Amino acid sequence: MTTKLNPYLGFRDDARTAMDFYQTVFGGDVDYTTFADLNASDDPSESTKIMHAQLTTPGGMTLMASDTPNSMEFKPGARISVSVTGQDEAELRGYWEKLSSGGTVVMPFEMAPWGDLFGMCTDQFGIEWMVSVTQ
Repeated sequence: MTTKLNPYLGFRDDARTAMDFYQTVFGGDVDYTTFADLNASDDPSESTKIMHAQLTTPGGMTLMASDTPNSMEFKPGARISVSVTGQDEAELRGYWEKLSSGGTVVMPFEMAPWGDLFGMCTDQFGIEWMVSVTQ
């Protein structure tokens, strides 16, 4: 697998509705994982929120999205993160170290509940990044 740069859209409570719409626009298949699927929240009102959605189109495009947890600030207008994914841990760890240097680590680069090495940071220019080494 080659390394990919993927848009990742953030929503408060309508990620599923938005991704269903994008599927009608671009075609393809959408996979959904809720907060309940991974026991990722103690807040029962978040059980149906989308922790991760991924639309993969026949032409090879990937669009990802999630609902922002109630405990995190939701900033309309800043609703996109850049996601870098792949299988080359050394390459991706290098990206992580450079992107997070001088910035703010939101989630440390470590094993995530879904089994990937994952981290979130905001770089020194205010751009939000997600770096994931997929299994």
